[in-house]
Amino acid sequence: MEGPIPDSETLRVGGVHFYPKENGKNHQTSKFELVEKGTPIVRRGQSFFVALRTPVRGFDESRDFIKLTFNFGPKPSPLNGTKFNLNAEKKPFHRTETSWACRIAAHDKNSISVEVRIGSETCVGIWNCVVETRTLRGGGPKYYNCPTDMYILFNPWDPNDTTYMSDVELLNEYVLEDAGKVWFGPYKTTHGRHWAFGQFDDCVLPLVCILLEKSGIPFTSRGDPVLVSRALTKMTNSNDDDGLLVGRWDGKYGDGVAPVAWTGSVPILEQYFTTLKPVKYGQCWVFSCVLCTVARALGIPCRVVTNYVSAHDTNSSLTVDIYFNDDNKQIDFDPNNPTGGKDSIWNFHVWNDVWMTRPDLPIGYGGWQAIDATPQERSDGGKGSFQCGPASVAAVRKGQVGLSYDIPFVLAEVNADLVHWKRDTSTAFGFKRMTCNNHHVGRMILTKKPNEFDADGDTDREDILDQYKNKEGSRAERLTLLNAARSTRNAAQYFEFEENPVNDFEFDLVELDKVQIGDSFRVVAKITNKGNLSRTVQADLGAESVYYMGVRAQEVKKATGKFTVAPGKTEELKMTVKPEDYLPKLVEYGIMKITAVCVVDGTSQSWFEEDDFQIIKPVLGMEVAANLKFQQQSEVTYSFKNPLNTRLTECSIRYEGPGYTRCGTIPLNDVGEYADFKYTYEFIPKQLGTQRWVATFTSKELVDIVGSAVVEVSS
Repeated sequence: MEGPIPDSETLRVGGVHFYPKENGKNHQTSKFELVEKGTPIVRRGQSFFVALRTPVRGFDESRDFIKLTFNFGPKPSPLNGTKFNLNAEKKPFHRTETSWACRIAAHDKNSISVEVRIGSETCVGIWNCVVETRTLRGGGPKYYNCPTDMYILFNPWDPNDTTYMSDVELLNEYVLEDAGKVWFGPYKTTHGRHWAFGQFDDCVLPLVCILLEKSGIPFTSRGDPVLVSRALTKMTNSNDDDGLLVGRWDGKYGDGVAPVAWTGSVPILEQYFTTLKPVKYGQCWVFSCVLCTVARALGIPCRVVTNYVSAHDTNSSLTVDIYFNDDNKQIDFDPNNPTGGKDSIWNFHVWNDVWMTRPDLPIGYGGWQAIDATPQERSDGGKGSFQCGPASVAAVRKGQVGLSYDIPFVLAEVNADLVHWKRDTSTAFGFKRMTCNNHHVGRMILTKKPNEFDADGDTDREDILDQYKNKEGSRAERLTLLNAARSTRNAAQYFEFEENPVNDFEFDLVELDKVQIGDSFRVVAKITNKGNLSRTVQADLGAESVYYMGVRAQEVKKATGKFTVAPGKTEELKMTVKPEDYLPKLVEYGIMKITAVCVVDGTSQSWFEEDDFQIIKPVLGMEVAANLKFQQQSEVTYSFKNPLNTRLTECSIRYEGPGYTRCGTIPLNDVGEYADFKYTYEFIPKQLGTQRWVATFTSKELVDIVGSAVVEVSS
């Protein structure tokens, strides 16, 4: 009788090759720097090829058994989808199946080509592989632990994946594009700023896995883009679990980097990867751009969106409530908010949309989902972490505030009513309503058009406001908000107040669009008596510098007037603001707020209006030498004119271009008052093709001078 084959006859695997570059082409991962360095990166729902090296002898189907085991996390188990044992056989895959499988595609005397299919619901992150061989006649097993780990990512190209997006052209933008734009400024002076996402840099995927580990999301949940994206919003800020970025909005950035100085995500991610300490500092647009980087790296389609005139509702009332005392002075706290928070309106607020199905929600609420990493409020009605979303954009548009996650907060951001209250002790509420503006919030929501790029202007912007809400002022828009208010306990009481009687006065604050830095401007309030009696009106004008999230920085100037306005007549209160008034008090982004408060004596009529505008700063010119050659020295010249009668000190330029030149900082000499600045910098292009470069000039006296360029690098 023939005995069992000895252990020495068991097929021995001497090495495994994952074909990272070849598989990368089929899996849309070849742009990752790790792939170039030999790390396999593949997407779930597809198959990839691996070669088993057998130095002693070849594979014999009649005597050899091969099993590949893929493990994920510290305690992998076949029961929870973190371990898969795959027998390698010479059988074709069933095309309709979406689970893991393995087959022997070919073999010769010293190698075996194995095709592995990854399940469409596989957890994303770092996996390792163990190859087991044994004989069919009882020979002892041999194991080969692959020294190279592999990354498995979401696959929005796969119809069975929960991140599936059918339009391949959109995937080129929302997954594969590594540079883009984020929109800034008050809604009357919007402008796009270039940003280098850099999701293919070699530090990004390892760091994303660290962030997911620190977030506490179970390994078994890391195949669900809903839970993964939610965890990433928490870990992009540092308020919980020492995440990526420290938020700061007060202009005091001496112990870190000013948010306006960042040009891309990679320097932030590299610093955190090196120190594992939160990076100083970020603001909403920095949080959003970094979150876009990590989402695209994992394979979740993602876009950066900017909401203009964005409400921050601190008590789930679906209103932004501003209170005034008896002297028409704004109260610096919300007397009716038990949590102590104060509502505000941000000139602009930036968050992200990610694309996925929502099997946890009723049908119809998949597609774009809003996520927000800026630490504004704790999630789940103040009981959770500083995270937000994913909130179905379709649910926001329909006012479905009962669905997960954070729908009421996002709905308020784009469609809250702005209400001004004046103290009135005769009412149970303690205040009477002065004005209610139901069209002030959510003027535009801008994102970059797919696969378009305007280096010098904003023709590549896309307004997606209609995806978030019905047409402003339409019956559908008002019904959505009112129905949402009825379903929200805190909101219902704010929508029950009766409107004030019809006023016989008409007030108008003349809006300003923009003012060039160094120019004077005039604030004008017009007061028209449409009644039959002469009335006395008390009017107050104010101008102040504000941070972009609506918080007052410094008072610049104020004026007061008292008018007796005859029937059918118009009076004006005017105030001129000169450069010497506002320049010492201007803060980053150059945003100013003008306000007007009017009270008609002897009546209940009162009025408040405000307008934000921007002091426009110069653009950083970037002139790049023509005919750039790969790996050959070239140069770029930066330039702008100092608009101030002040010497600029502590000057520097930060620059970045993904795959083009490593990010860096250039220290500079002082720039004289009203002087022309020019500086030439030498560099060596690192990658062929069309490249985008973004740079920012920063000084102690003048910040946020931004420039960009698109260049072509040839061989």
